[in-house]
Amino acid sequence: MSTHAAPTPTENGKTPRTERGRKTLRKLLDAAALEFGEHGFHDASITGITRRAGTALGSFYTYFDSKDEIFRALVKDLSNGVREAVKARHDPDGPALEQEREALTAFLQFAREHKEIYRIIDESEFVDPASFRAHYQNTANRMFERLQSGVAKGELREGLEEAHAWAIMGMNVFLGLRYAVWSDEEKAEAIAEVANGVLRHGIAKEKGI
Repeated sequence: MSTHAAPTPTENGKTPRTERGRKTLRKLLDAAALEFGEHGFHDASITGITRRAGTALGSFYTYFDSKDEIFRALVKDLSNGVREAVKARHDPDGPALEQEREALTAFLQFAREHKEIYRIIDESEFVDPASFRAHYQNTANRMFERLQSGVAKGELREGLEEAHAWAIMGMNVFLGLRYAVWSDEEKAEAIAEVANGVLRHGIAKEKGI
């Protein structure tokens, strides 16, 4: 299931040091994504996670102390998965608007493979608000850095602020909900191009200015 191979280090210092351990942790996180995505945080269970992962109950406690802990680790892992998916398609030397199109395409493809991300991230607002906020803040920060780079290269207009990054992210989040979770019939590239048209006419530097 996973498209991001390296599991996020655990917060309690129980990070695996062997390849076998890393594979086990990866299995647990992937199984947790399915368990929480299907049942939600409150109805999900540790035994349900280990059953899906095909691991012993003791393997769970080798890396996590509780259901809350693996949930927090999962939110961070999914957030990092989005980052890595975007990074894989990101060309820092490419045109600014093309970078945004590729970033959205990567996100849509990731969300289609991990539809449970929406339920898990949304639920984290109540289960662990700090993780919820960190996910969106970190995503917006990366986007704002790309916008600033575009301004510096003269491709985007002056005066773009952090709020512009949040506005674009908001658009992307709902495009993902509609075209990755609710339906994935449209090509991700086509949806990203539609969104890119909005940016092209909204934040691209005007000719002659």
